[in-house]
Amino acid sequence: MTSLATSLVRGAVTSPFRRAGRPDATLPAERLTLPAAPAAPGPLAAYRTICGFPEAGDRGGAGPGDAGPGVLPLTYPHVLAFPLAMRLMTGRGFPLPVVGLVHTWFEACGHRAVRADEIIQLTVYAQELTAHRRGTEVTMVTEARVDGELVWESRSGYLSRHATEAGAGERREEADTEALPALREWRLPGDLGRRYGAVSGDRNPIHLHPLTARLFGFPRAIAHGMWTVARCLAEAESDGPGHQLRTVRADFKAPVLLPATVVYAADPGGNAFALRSSSGRVHLTGAVTREA
Repeated sequence: MTSLATSLVRGAVTSPFRRAGRPDATLPAERLTLPAAPAAPGPLAAYRTICGFPEAGDRGGAGPGDAGPGVLPLTYPHVLAFPLAMRLMTGRGFPLPVVGLVHTWFEACGHRAVRADEIIQLTVYAQELTAHRRGTEVTMVTEARVDGELVWESRSGYLSRHATEAGAGERREEADTEALPALREWRLPGDLGRRYGAVSGDRNPIHLHPLTARLFGFPRAIAHGMWTVARCLAEAESDGPGHQLRTVRADFKAPVLLPATVVYAADPGGNAFALRSSSGRVHLTGAVTREA
C-alpha cells in the first residue's frame, strides 16, 4: 500500500510534463512482478465484506465449481496488482499523464478457480496504445500464475483525454440496458470511497472527500469503478445458477457521485447486468460467463 501512495504522489508530480496524443509515443517494455505469496486473510475478508461477497465458510467447500469460501473473487487479483500497475504508469518510460486517466473498461478471465491459500505470482505490463474518439487509450494487462501456470488474467482500458481528429477511434456498440429488469436498489453512503480505499489501498483523492474531488472537476466524491464491478459480480454470484464465474467484461459509462441510490439490473440468467441511477442514467454495463 505504501508503494501505491508513492506512485500517486509521483504521478501528480510528473503528469504536467507528459503530453498525451504524441504520434511517436511508445510504451515501456518492462514487466513488473510481485514475489509469489498467498492473499492475506484479513484484507481479503474486508474486501469480501465491503463488496458483498460471501464470507469464508458461508457456502460450503471450495471445489472447482464453487464460488464460495477459499476462492478468490474474480476481481481480487486486480486489486492486489494495482500498486504494480500504478508504479508502471507513473514510471519514467510511460507516455501518458496519470492524473486525469479514466478507467473505461475492465475484463478478467479466471482459467480456473484460485484458492485464497494458493501462492500466486502477479505480473503487470502495458500492452498497447490505441486511438479513442476522446483521446488515447492504454491497455494494461495483469496476469496471475501458480507454479508457472497462468490461472487468471485481466485487461483494463485507461483513457487519456485530449483533442482528436473527427472520427478517430471506434465507438463501442451500446448495449440495450433498458431492457434489463431492475432487481435491487442500493443506497451508497458518502464515505464509501474512503471505506473501499482503506480496503483496496486506492486512495485517489477523487474518491475520498467532496473537497478533494472538486479539485479534479467532480462536485462530490465518486465511487471506485472497481467497487461497482465487484458489487455487481457479488450479486451475479448470488442470483446465478451457482457455478463459478469464469469471465467478466464491464464498461464504465458515468461516475457514481456519493452518496447515491443506484439500481442493479440483470437478465433472468444473471449474465448481462447494468448499474443505473434512479433517474435511469447508466453508470456501468457488463456481462459474465460461468463454468459449465
